[in-house]
Parts: sequence; C-alpha cells; structure tokens
Amino acid sequence: MDHQQATERIILQVASFIRHEMPIRLAHRIQDLDRVPLMRDMPSVKMVKETYINSFLGLVDMPKINTLDDEDKFAKTLERLYEKHSNILIQMARGAFELREAVRLGHIEGIMPKKGSFEQMDECHEFLDRFYTSRIGIRVLAGQYLALRGEPLTNYVGIICSNTSPHELVQHAINDARMMCTRKYGDAPDVDVLGRLDLTFPYVPAHLHYMLLELLKNAMRATMDKHEFSNDIPPVTVIISDGTDNEDVVIKIADEGGGIPRSNMKKIWSYLFTTADPSIQESFIAGSDFSTDSPLAGLGVGIPICRAYARYFGGDLDIMSMEGFGTDAFIYLQRLGQSREPLPL
Repeated sequence: MDHQQATERIILQVASFIRHEMPIRLAHRIQDLDRVPLMRDMPSVKMVKETYINSFLGLVDMPKINTLDDEDKFAKTLERLYEKHSNILIQMARGAFELREAVRLGHIEGIMPKKGSFEQMDECHEFLDRFYTSRIGIRVLAGQYLALRGEPLTNYVGIICSNTSPHELVQHAINDARMMCTRKYGDAPDVDVLGRLDLTFPYVPAHLHYMLLELLKNAMRATMDKHEFSNDIPPVTVIISDGTDNEDVVIKIADEGGGIPRSNMKKIWSYLFTTADPSIQESFIAGSDFSTDSPLAGLGVGIPICRAYARYFGGDLDIMSMEGFGTDAFIYLQRLGQSREPLPL
C-alpha cells in the first residue's frame, strides 16, 4: 500500500467515524435543549434547537461511506453544516440575554425580577456548561477532519500544531486587544511578556488565541477604566511558565485594573452574568459572531467559555483578584495527548 492509498484509507475511516458519531452528539444536545427549564422557551434557543435538528436529519440520512465519492459528498455536507453552526455561540448568547431580560421584566413566573436572580439558575448554568463543551467537541471533530482533507501545512496535523508557540499567539492577541481597546479609549496599556518565550508544544492555536484574547481584553478594559485619565497607565503583564517537570504549561495575565469585588467572584463563571451596559449587549447580539469588531465587554460568556476551552483538553482557568489593585488570570494547558475528551451526557 503506497502513501496515497494509506492516506485515502485513513480519510475514509475518519469520515465513517464522524458520520456515526456526529448524529449521536447532536441528538444528546437536542434532548438537552428540549429539557432545560426557562432557556428552552427563549426564541434564540428555539432557533438553535431547530438548527441542531436539521443538522441531525441531514447527517443521519447520509449513506454509509464506502468509496471516495461517498466520502467527498459527506465532506461537502459536513462543511456546509460546519459553516451553518459558526454562529451558534452568538445565538446561545442571545438566548441568555433574552432570559436576563425576561427575568428583569418579571415575565417568568416564580422568578423574582430582582437584580442577580438569574445568576442562581443552576440548571441553566449546568446546561450551558454541557452545551458549550459539547459544541467545542463537535467543532474539533469536524474541523480536524475537514483540515485533514486539505493541503498539509508545515507542523500541522489537521487543526493541531505540533509546535504551537504561546509567545507568538500572545503577540497576536495583544495586537488584536490593543486595536479594540484603542478604538474605545483612544489608548491601550503596554503589555510586558516574560518567561519561556522560546516554548513550543502541541496544541490547537485557534483555541489558545481565543482564550488569550478574551483575557487580555478584560485586563486592558479594567486597566483603562481605572487609569484612563492617569498620566501613567500601568502595563498588563503576561508570564509564560514551563519546565521539564511541570505538569502544565501555565500562562499568567496580570493587570492593575482595580480587581473584582469578592461578591462577584462566583458570578464571573456564569454564562448569565455581565457588567456591560444593556445597550452594548443589544448592539453586540445584532452581529453574527465574535471578532475584533466586537466591543471590549458584551455578553458575559467570554470567561466561562475560556474555561470550557481549557478544560476540554485537560487544562483549566483560574482567576484571583485583589480588590482595589488588580486581577491575575491563570491558564493551565495540558499538552495534547495527555487527557481524554470530557464528553457531557
């Protein structure tokens, strides 16, 4: 068997696995979307459920993959669904916004329209954790398969880069965050990057960039809010830590933006909590997805989704704050291949 035949055989095997696995994952989420209290009645959540049902029906009707022609047809179908699902994250964020508004206006029976009441909706929080973790898994499976079919890139196997450089991704995220911060405030803090600048390890660069950008946005916004009219804006500091005996690669993002009140520390992990002005949220959800055109603060899903990304590959996200001074965020990253996928039921 030559290299071409071996590659084709692998692609057929991967396609067959995804054809079997993807409808199962979609079916679990459809059931979850149907059962979750309160959120299932939100218009945007109903739209997400309809998208998942249509995707499930489209995949479950696909014939078994026995030939390269079968595989090509399947890949084209999956690629269309992959694009169709690209705005699911923003749609679910709209659903959370709609729930907040329903609670605020007293439209939900049994829920008092008092400030913060939605933050105690444990079933909704647990549902959103399952949903977003599952979405990451679905996107990874589909994205990896579709990338394997394309032209191979140096140091890449699908969407996985064998020598991901945290320093390079930090620099890209700094540039994006500074552009967004400057657009809002007219200026942005400097960022000092220290530690293992030469480090590389296997990871998905797009996931790490998302986490870094969200945390740098938060750090810059807090810094500018506290020091906007100061002649001396303190820098944000990023430290990349790794050693031969380290269990994880750790990235610390530290700011002097005044910190987070202790009463809000638990709330920052909620998909239903945001400190952004409602008018900003409304303008944000009118867009199609998250990008560098987004405001520095908006839907309140950035931090919990960052943690979901980190945990998906066996890592974690932790945040420590000193109110009156600043906040330290720690991203813990396991090297790929050292953990199992945390599949939600």
